[in-house]
Amino acid sequence: MLTPARRPGVCDVCFNLTAGYQRCYACQCRRQVLDAFVPISYSVGGEQLHHALASYKRLNGEVARRLGAELAAVLWRFLTGHEACLSQATGRAAFEVVTTVPSGDRRRDERHPLRWIAGELAGPTRDRYERLLERTAAAVPPRTFDAAKFAPRRRLRGESVLLIDDTWTTGANAQSAAAALKAAGAGVVAAVVIGRHVNRDWNENDRWLRELPAFDWSRCALCQALRPPGPAPD
Repeated sequence: MLTPARRPGVCDVCFNLTAGYQRCYACQCRRQVLDAFVPISYSVGGEQLHHALASYKRLNGEVARRLGAELAAVLWRFLTGHEACLSQATGRAAFEVVTTVPSGDRRRDERHPLRWIAGELAGPTRDRYERLLERTAAAVPPRTFDAAKFAPRRRLRGESVLLIDDTWTTGANAQSAAAALKAAGAGVVAAVVIGRHVNRDWNENDRWLRELPAFDWSRCALCQALRPPGPAPD
């Protein structure tokens, strides 16, 4: 696991590696709805966390259950130490409701195991968890921002919402989910994802990732006490 960190060459919204730009292309072009966002770790394409995040929802049986339990443990430990960092970033003391980003595939959404992770396995979220959104029949292209992609299951009355997702690639699903929640009456909406996807082979990503300090549960991408990493790539 690799802890994302704010520094030059890192998107100030989603922590993508940008080769020197303030924001990545997706965040520069897309409306920003989330009030705060934090990834637990970088998910490097083709490596261990990437495989776990892809496999827990595509496989069946004991292997899928074991991977889901492992991801729940990661989410549990991170939120125990850093949910307060995320809520402080929104100006709220705590999140009243926890929900998950639905699958972009309507058929898969009905059996999405992320709800099992957040609603049953992870201690910090299970008592506040509620399925607030579901995938609609709207024909929205993949990785496209559109609040019509998700429908609220009830009206909200200004509640602060912690939105959980497994992977962030472009952020289209999480931002669309946040827009749908706010249209339904939510107050602040912040998101935590287990893995922020990056490609090690793009540009200087390999060198940048190798310069990151070892993963440390005591710090997150939002912690002000985060020790600065090494110099940014040229």
